[in-house]
Amino acid sequence: MTFKAIITGAAALVLSSTFAIADHHSAKAIKQADTSAGTVLTNAAGLTLYTFDKDADGVSNCYDQCATNWPPMPAEASSKNEGDFSVVKRKDGTFMWAYKGEPLYTWIGDSAKGDVTGDGVGGVWHIAKP
Repeated sequence: MTFKAIITGAAALVLSSTFAIADHHSAKAIKQADTSAGTVLTNAAGLTLYTFDKDADGVSNCYDQCATNWPPMPAEASSKNEGDFSVVKRKDGTFMWAYKGEPLYTWIGDSAKGDVTGDGVGGVWHIAKP
């Protein structure tokens, strides 16, 4: 009985990890949450997503230290556009999600669900709202 419980737990862990990886293939990795700033778009972990004024429609201009501070919302090469969500190929060969053409990022300064500390940083970062 104990052995069976261990196997079941391990199988659940593997399934959970597989789901998280597969979720990057779909815009379903992007959620909505209510915060002190209203309803915002979030990643699957509940961290707020942001847009960058220096990006162009479907083009990310956040690289190097910028991307360290503002990690892109990852997508896979096999991800497909879904409604208002589209896949952006970055110049470094990686892929990320965009909402209505605006690439989406998290902020290194947010550490918990509902944090919105990146809004207004440098006058060019804004919460992504549905």
